[in-house]
Parts: sequence; structure tokens; C-alpha cells
Amino acid sequence: MKEKNQYTVEPVSLARRFGAMLYDFILLLSILFIISFIIVMIFKITPEHPFFIIYQSFIFIISFFFYSWFWIHGGQTLGMKTWKFKITCVNGSNVNWKIASIRFLTAILSWLPFGLGYVWSIFDKKKRTWHDIASSTRLVRL
Repeated sequence: MKEKNQYTVEPVSLARRFGAMLYDFILLLSILFIISFIIVMIFKITPEHPFFIIYQSFIFIISFFFYSWFWIHGGQTLGMKTWKFKITCVNGSNVNWKIASIRFLTAILSWLPFGLGYVWSIFDKKKRTWHDIASSTRLVRL
């Protein structure tokens, strides 16, 4: 079934999700490596350093903005573009900062119990993960 002649409402498989996540992980890891290298060299940050928790928080915030910016601006990370799907709200509207925040935080929770939040999509009729459900978003094939 076509919707607005842009994408199909066909759910995105777990394999396709993981393919896009791998692409995005490599890109994000590269960004974090460069930023971490600079910060660690300048401030000599180690786990014993008093600012280590601030450094870890900074890494978390960069990760949040990486994903959220892509979701809000076009609905696709680079991995999603490659694997030809995008994120929209269930009602068809675009993702905003509040929805991106909910999705990002619950995606972390989806990974914590051995990825159970992602495995959930195998059993869900609409192939939704926990963070899809919590944020009222869906992934649609292009």
C-alpha cells in the first residue's frame, strides 16, 4: 500500500534495521574517536580524572544529537538512507526533539536486556521495537 507516493507502509525488518545501525555505528564511532582523541590529548582524561564523568556525559550528548538531528532533519540517518527507509510519527508527521528524545532513550533501554527491545519486533505484527512503540514512531520503506 502506498502512502503519499513517497514510501510504502511495509514494516522494516530487523535485519534491515541492523544493517542501518551498523553503518551509523561506524560513522558515529569515527566522530567519537576524533572528538575523544582531541579531548583526551588536551585534558589528559583517564577513568581516574575528576572530569571523566563529564567526558562520558559529553560522549552521550554527542550520540544523542547525532541520531536526533538526522531523525528531525529528513527522518533518515546515513544508514537509513543506504538501507532505504525512514522514520516518521505514526500519524505521518515528522519527528521533533521531544519524540527524538523519547526514541533515543528508549532505544538504549531496548538494548539493555540483551537486545530484547529489538527482538520484540520479530513477534510484533507491525515489526515495532520498544522505542517505536514508546515514541509513537515507525520505520517505513522508501
